[in-house]
Amino acid sequence: MLMKALRVGLGELILLGDAVSRPRPQRRSAQGQAAVVKEAAALSLYQFRACPFCVKTRRALHRLNVPMTLHDAKNDPVARDRLLAEGGKVKVPCLHIQEGGQSRWLYESNAIIAYLEDRFAGIV
Repeated sequence: MLMKALRVGLGELILLGDAVSRPRPQRRSAQGQAAVVKEAAALSLYQFRACPFCVKTRRALHRLNVPMTLHDAKNDPVARDRLLAEGGKVKVPCLHIQEGGQSRWLYESNAIIAYLEDRFAGIV
């Protein structure tokens, strides 16, 4: 019981820290942002709300100004089951990438952020 209270409290502190120190979103031309929105439609992030690695990944999404569908794999049993069935494990953050009729699941916050930066940082 004490451990759960500590985890919840720390999670709320992490979320508060994120809220007060969120980076500015990247500015793009209208055409550039439209391209980002179109490309991001094929992506979705499976995450837990207060997971520090998920917060780090969401901060990168915000900084890169990439709108994305978020799935709460902790509180949504459908999202959790899909992550397990198709991704192979319930581990977050996980980026689901759909390209050319293929589905790919990318784990690890650093790998996800590197993928997002490679794909979206250069669009102006």
